[in-house]
Amino acid sequence: MGDTRRVVDGERRATARPLRPAAPPPDDGAPPVPRPRRERDALPPKPPADPARDAGAAAGAGPEPGEKPQPEPGAKPDGESGASGPQQTDSGPEAKADAAAAGGRRRRMPFAHAVRARPRQLAVGAARATRAWSRRPGGRTTLPALFLLALVAAAATAGAVIVPAAVGRPEPVADATPSQSVPQTAAAPATPPLPELTGLPGTAAPTGTPLPGATTAPVLPAGRPADALAGWAQRVDAVTGIPAVALQAYAYAEMVLAQTNRACQLSWTTLAAIGYVESRHGAANGATLQADGRALPEIKGQPLDGQGGRSRILDTDQGTLDGDRVHDRALGPMQFIPTTWQEIGADADGDGVKNPHDIDDAALAAGLYLCKGGRNMTIPGDWWGAILSYNDVRRYAQDVFDKADEYGRLSRNVR
Repeated sequence: MGDTRRVVDGERRATARPLRPAAPPPDDGAPPVPRPRRERDALPPKPPADPARDAGAAAGAGPEPGEKPQPEPGAKPDGESGASGPQQTDSGPEAKADAAAAGGRRRRMPFAHAVRARPRQLAVGAARATRAWSRRPGGRTTLPALFLLALVAAAATAGAVIVPAAVGRPEPVADATPSQSVPQTAAAPATPPLPELTGLPGTAAPTGTPLPGATTAPVLPAGRPADALAGWAQRVDAVTGIPAVALQAYAYAEMVLAQTNRACQLSWTTLAAIGYVESRHGAANGATLQADGRALPEIKGQPLDGQGGRSRILDTDQGTLDGDRVHDRALGPMQFIPTTWQEIGADADGDGVKNPHDIDDAALAAGLYLCKGGRNMTIPGDWWGAILSYNDVRRYAQDVFDKADEYGRLSRNVR
C-alpha cells in the first residue's frame, strides 16, 4: 500500500509511470515551460488538431469571459469513463501545459493499435472469399457463366474497334506499286474521250440484244465496223500523227472492251503506244495499212533463234502463220507470236477470219491479252504488269509508257 503508483490493466508494474505534481503557472500569465522528457517518458503522438482551433490558440485567444468550453463531439464530460474500453489520460504537467496551449480543451488520444488494413491483405482476403464461393454449388454454376460473358464482351468490344477500321479502306491508285521493278515516272496514262455512239457494231453481244446505254439494238453496218469512228480519227490524226485507219482500230478495241470487260478500263492510248513501238502502226519492213486495216506486205519479225538478244522459240505452228518451220516469228502490226495468237486471236471486223496481219483483229486481241487476270489498267501496278507480260523488257515497258503519255496529252482536247 505504500506504493502510490497506479497499475494499468494489461501492463507490467515496471512500465507504470508515477503521477507528478502539477506546477502552478507563473504570475506573468505565460504558459509553463515543460521539463525535458526522457525517452521512456515520451508521450504517444498527438492526433491532428483542428486548424481553426490551433489558429486561435497560436494567437493567444482563449474562451470569452463567462463562456464555458464546449466538449468535442463524442467526448464525455470530465469525471465520466467510457463503457466500451479504457481511456488513457495524462494528468502530468506536460498534459496540462498542452491543454492550456490548446485553449483549455482536453484531447482524446487514439489507440496505438488502431492501424488500417493494407491493400494486399484486402486483395488476399477477397481472393480467398472468391475461391471459397467458387467451390460451392452456386459458385460452380455461376462462375463459368460470368467468365463466358466476359469473353463475349471483350470480343464484341474488339470487333467494334477493329472491324470498322479495316472495312471500306480501298487502296488509292497513286499508292499502288508496280508488280515489277520498272522505273515509274507517273501514273497510268490518261484516257482521252471517245465519241459517244448509240451502239457498237461488231460487238460480241447477240443480234437483237441492246447494249448497255443503248435504247435499241445496234445496227451492224456491212463494211468495216471501225469506220464508225472515222470523223473522230481524222481529228486525232491531225494532232498525234497516228494514221486514221490505226486510230479507228485502237479506239474500236477500247469501246468493245468497255462493253465486255468494264473492270479493265483499257485506254486506246496504250494500244496505240504498243502499235508504235512494235511496228510504227503497221509501217515496219516497208508495209502500209490498207483501208480495210490489213498491213501489206505482211509484217514478220526475225526468227526467234536466241541470237541478237532475241528469245529462242522453236516452231509451234508448222509454219502455218509465219512460214517458218524451224523457229517462230512475231506477226502483224502488234507482233504476236503464233502460240499467243492461237490462244487470244480475235475477229474484230466481222469477216470470219482471225488475221494477225489485220490491225483491227490485232488491236482487239492485244486488248484482250492486256486485260487477262482481272487487271484494272487504271491502277499503275496492273498497267506495268500488263505491259511486261506483253514483252518482259524494262526498256520496252518504259518506251510504251512514254508514248502512251504523249498521245494522251496531245489528244486531250479533241472532241
